Amino acid sequence: MSEQRMPRWLALVAAAIGFFLLVPTLIVVPLSFSSARFLEFPPPGFSVEWYENFANSPNWTNAAWNSLKIGLAAAALSTVLGTACALGVQRANVRAKGVLNAIVIAPMVVPVVVIAVGTYDVFARWGLAGTFAGLVIGHTVLAMPFVYVTVGSGLRTFDRSLERAALTLGASPMSVLWRITLPLLAPHIAIGALFAFITSWDEVVVSVFLSSPFLRTLPIEMFNQLETNLDPTIAAVATLLMAVTTMILAAVAVLRARQSVRRPTGGNP
Repeated sequence: MSEQRMPRWLALVAAAIGFFLLVPTLIVVPLSFSSARFLEFPPPGFSVEWYENFANSPNWTNAAWNSLKIGLAAAALSTVLGTACALGVQRANVRAKGVLNAIVIAPMVVPVVVIAVGTYDVFARWGLAGTFAGLVIGHTVLAMPFVYVTVGSGLRTFDRSLERAALTLGASPMSVLWRITLPLLAPHIAIGALFAFITSWDEVVVSVFLSSPFLRTLPIEMFNQLETNLDPTIAAVATLLMAVTTMILAAVAVLRARQSVRRPTGGNP
């Protein structure tokens, strides 16, 4: 069967929407190289002064380091919990499977403000508000569903006959998990981990509630700087954030491409 081509008008609409979404980026990036002292478009000249200002400012570098540490910790924790939940829920033979699935993916549906307010109320009582652990846990709550959904999609196409064959040959369930199940799900787990890091890296709302004057992430520092010092350093930081996100999305695309190439096209014998 020949593939159906997209109608020309629909392709034009998609291109127009893509351009509309890309316009802010096309403005922010040139502003980060502006020689003006304030945000001015079009830039009067070219300069890398604002990137140097970012690199030499303790406030910016500390915030970037905090975002990196929190993002890596949240991604690692989300990957472990999300993979475990996917294995447990997707293979559960219980009537409440749909309810369990809805509970796990709830942070993707519930407004972030609601989650942030509830998290702050609980963490304030537990003494976790304004701490590194509190931010990691808060970001994990938002990032874990992405790992769960990604790994769950891999489990739907997973050939369980490989596990049954290994069990028949005398392998223990734990050995099957570590040597067969997880290695075959590795591309899905890696993609979920990358999405989890992006979620934490760009998170603002939960960070506003859980951060402190001594522990700020990069997006929070951007908001604080907008109130006191509106210079092109903001644009430089935004460009760096977009660059990191774009590289991670490119890595996800590469992983998906390799996964589709390795996937067999024929049916089971």
